[in-house]
Amino acid sequence: MRFAPDPLLIDEEAQAMEEFTYHRPVLVTETIELLAPRPGSLILDGTCGGGGHSEALLRAGADVLALDQDPDALEFASARLKSFGSHVTLRRANFREAERVLDELGIAQIRGALLDLGVSSRQLENASRGFSLVRNGPLDMRMDPRRELTAAEVVNSYTEEELRKIFRELGEEPAARRIASQIVKMRKETPFHETLSLAKAIEKTVGRHGRRHPATQVFQALRMKVNDELGALEEGLLPLTNRLEPGGRIAVITFHSLEDRIVKIIDVWDLPLPQKPLEQPRANPDFSLRLITPKPVEPDAVEQRANPRARSAKLRVAERIE
Repeated sequence: MRFAPDPLLIDEEAQAMEEFTYHRPVLVTETIELLAPRPGSLILDGTCGGGGHSEALLRAGADVLALDQDPDALEFASARLKSFGSHVTLRRANFREAERVLDELGIAQIRGALLDLGVSSRQLENASRGFSLVRNGPLDMRMDPRRELTAAEVVNSYTEEELRKIFRELGEEPAARRIASQIVKMRKETPFHETLSLAKAIEKTVGRHGRRHPATQVFQALRMKVNDELGALEEGLLPLTNRLEPGGRIAVITFHSLEDRIVKIIDVWDLPLPQKPLEQPRANPDFSLRLITPKPVEPDAVEQRANPRARSAKLRVAERIE
């Protein structure tokens, strides 16, 4: 099956873009081997990013429908994957919207799906996006600039209890109460609008111990809140598996326990199935998947040394059955 590239995603500037690493994808070899793409089969890459996994899938002979909510990522990937022509189609969308995109393209089933969750190196390094702990920029953190909620709005308008809950639940931050209290006190005098002012306030509140920045988990929590990352995963995972053809596979790469807890439902697809992480399981009548990875696949020591971001990655794969 072939689809034409979206012309809105390709322009002369993108085509002339100089070569540099947008983002180093993790577990590429393992992902391709476990997805087992067939020549001409269609794989949906729901988190295209810089196009690293998509390119590997295309080189393996698959056709790729690549989605990403970040226009900067799509611009880069469009230029990178241009040589594959009609074998790749790019669309700006969050993977939770995959069913809508598939319907618009008239695609009933796919051979495989891939989700590489989390934030990209390019987003972290671009100060203007507001993700960085070490480069000053606006307190934004939106992966999709069309979203209304920013990190600044959360930090400056949410109640102390709401902030504590976000930091505790999404960031697993043990000092969530102290940090939330200090933020509320400080913002009365000077609201937070830049990343470094917030990072420094958190560091002053809890101190610094070791190499990891003390604001890391709070920034993670804000990013996940602004982009509704867990909500997208809960909404997008099951519809994607329903679109798999028999024998088709879904691969998900997670980077922290909250994501992995949701994806673990793949491990027990024919057992009680939780709708949300904190809810009681319910019976799953579909029995639609079998697990390919009894234990999550993790990067080997060589990849971890070459790419420190890979250290927390876990790959889980399941296959659609009749």
